[in-house]
Order: sequence, then C-alpha cells, then structure tokens
Amino acid sequence: MNHLNRPLDDTLVDVRNTEAPSSLVVVCEHASSKIPKYFSDLGLSGEVLKSHIAWDLGALPLAERLADRLDATLIAAKTSRLVYDCNRPPEARDAMPERSEITDIPGNANLSAAQKSDRITTYYEPFRQAVSQAVAELDEPILITVHSFTPIYHGARRDVEIGILHDTDTRLADALLSAADADHIVRRNEPYGPDDGVTHTLKEHALPGGFLNVMLEVRNDLVADDASQSAMADTLSAWIKRALASLEAATC
Repeated sequence: MNHLNRPLDDTLVDVRNTEAPSSLVVVCEHASSKIPKYFSDLGLSGEVLKSHIAWDLGALPLAERLADRLDATLIAAKTSRLVYDCNRPPEARDAMPERSEITDIPGNANLSAAQKSDRITTYYEPFRQAVSQAVAELDEPILITVHSFTPIYHGARRDVEIGILHDTDTRLADALLSAADADHIVRRNEPYGPDDGVTHTLKEHALPGGFLNVMLEVRNDLVADDASQSAMADTLSAWIKRALASLEAATC
C-alpha cells in the first residue's frame, strides 16, 4: 500500500510513509486551514479563512507529490497557522498572530499566558515531536520544508516564482540553485529569508545536527490545481535529485 494515498486522519499531525527508503523528510507546516470549533473561527469570515493568511494554498498537495516522487517521509500540520504557526518558536510574536498582512485576528488578541501555553502544548509540541522523531530515526536525514506564497502582498506584485530558502547552512540551497532550470524565476531567500523568522523548522531540526536542509517557497498561482501541482512536483523533484547527486559527487 502506498502510505501517501491513505486518507488523512483526525490527529493534529499527519505523518506518512515513515518506512520510506530515502533519508528525506518533507515537512509542510502550513498544510491546513482548519480551525477547531472551540475557537469560533477566531472571529474571522469564511472568505478570509480560505485565504493565504490561514494556510499555504497548494502546499500540501505539492508536498505529497514530492514525498511520493522522492520516496520520503511526509509530516504535515493539520491546524491553521492562525491557531499556531508550527514554523515559529513559542516565543515568536507571530506564532499566534494578532494580525496577518492587513487582517486583524480577533481571536488572537490579548491572549493570556495560559492560553498561549495551551496552544503550544496542544498544537506545536506534537508537530515538533513528530519531526524530531522522523529525523532521529534516520542516519543522515535531509529536511525539506514546503510552502507557498501569495502573488500579491500588501498590494505589491511578486515576480519571483520559486524561492530557495536557507539559514546558515547553504549547502543544499546552493546545489538546488545550480540545479534549477531557466523555465522559472528562482531566487535565493525570496520572498522571505531568515531575517523574517521563517527558518525555524530548519534551525530546530536540521542545523544542530548538521543535516542537509532547505525551505521551498512556491508562488501559489503555480500550484493552484492538480495538473500544476503535479508539474511543479516533477520540476522540483528533478532539481532535488540533481542537487543531491552533485553534493554526493563532491564528497567522493
């Protein structure tokens, strides 16, 4: 049975393909727009809850396809980043954002220490533990996080199509940038970079052990449907394979 094709369950973290033959772990922190009923939609409208502020549109289907093509373990958060952003440490101001882009989040305003602690325990810790366990079970894990971004942010159009993001370890990002073709506008640390606080998962789970890692950001209009998600997965998986092969050859 292909574990990637099993239905999503009702847990807060989806972990699939744990017996994958490769050393790759594909992580999707912003996979879901789900907000538990307890939070009353955080005071937001239905339209806003479907927008990019609640989740990364197209990121989970892309991550699923990448994990399939790369024979990788897949870990995905199953709650909206508005409840808790699993790509942020508990002390980050935007871990439970009071405002996202131009939208105020009423249900996150003036949270008490106890409310924040409850969200950290309930939503962040299981996700962190799932990634930690997946990484610990591999001799030389390679961590790839998958995100999407909106084409228009604060009214400005973004022309970059694919961002290759890294923190202090540039090895896999460098190799991916070299492996990328000219069919897409690909840039380093765009539309975000480490100074924006977006590399938490890499810093938490890859940098301490010296493991290869990279964060992929894809403009969400390029992964808007099944066909485009499959095409992008084909493209990125080919780049990743070329990048890993080049790194392996360099160490021989």
